[in-house]
Amino acid sequence: MTDPQQHIDRLHELSAAAREQIANAASLDELKAVEAGSIGKKGELTLLKKQLGSLDPDDRKAVGQAVNEAKSAIEAAIAARRATLEVEARRAQLEAERLDLTEHPARRRRGHLHITTASRDRLEDVFVGMGYTVAEGPEVETDWYNFEALNIPPSHPARGMWDTLYVDLGEPESTLLRTHTSPVQIRVMQAAKPPIYMIMPGRAYRRDTADATHTPVFHQIEGLVVDRGISFADLAGTLEAFTAAFFGPGIHSRLRPSYFPFTEPSAEYDISTAEGGWLELGGCGMVHPNVFRAVGIDPEEWTGFAFGFGIDRMAKTFHGLADLRDLFTNDVRLLEQF
Repeated sequence: MTDPQQHIDRLHELSAAAREQIANAASLDELKAVEAGSIGKKGELTLLKKQLGSLDPDDRKAVGQAVNEAKSAIEAAIAARRATLEVEARRAQLEAERLDLTEHPARRRRGHLHITTASRDRLEDVFVGMGYTVAEGPEVETDWYNFEALNIPPSHPARGMWDTLYVDLGEPESTLLRTHTSPVQIRVMQAAKPPIYMIMPGRAYRRDTADATHTPVFHQIEGLVVDRGISFADLAGTLEAFTAAFFGPGIHSRLRPSYFPFTEPSAEYDISTAEGGWLELGGCGMVHPNVFRAVGIDPEEWTGFAFGFGIDRMAKTFHGLADLRDLFTNDVRLLEQF
């Protein structure tokens, strides 16, 4: 084909046909095939361009310009169609990946607080309503805060009452996972001057074997009152008022003589049961003078009482659970009942 007009006419035909195919391309793959067949390395327009060498210089210029115009028109049509197809492909992808997040009543499952957390909140609310404030402290403690300041020196036989988990930090057996929340009482008395009306909820750790009534990690809440003229009668009245507020007016408390190194006198705290018996929940007593001396409080001027019981046991009792371990297994079938 040496006639330049034939070249130009053929270019117009190729351009029109290519633009029609581009407009009809239904996918990006189809558009890619049209592009390769028209302006690709082996496309018809490319083949015509290679024949320019057989034309006279003047004809070559006119036909070359027509080739460039045809290529530009095809490229513009491809770009426009590609933009449209990409939008459509993205829309189809989003529709295929769309999740129905409509909340249907039949499958609604709302989360809620764990039994232990809810019980802790209720306990705090009861004591806050009685005028107490809430304090917290570190779970990794020193031996001084956990034992010595609480009148339990290294040689004290009461050390055997706690199966302690020590931390490999500092001197041997100088750092531990707190065995009770009583160290927070020491920190509170160091930081605040009496009068003090404070509760301390939190986690504690002991080397216990898990069974129906014991777990190595447990939750505890302790209370501390330091003021002038505080007596054992104030302790008994406080626990009775708490028992009625938490368990209901039909449940009562009693105190039995016991021993704790950090209180004197000491007592076990029991509550009555619906079956007519008694259930032990914790310990209490008047703050030992040695504890006051350890934190710089004059036991001749100030007196006080302390108490502590397990939040997990309170939750177990309140909800009628048979096994403490049920609070830690995270069985949804159990947890969603409360």
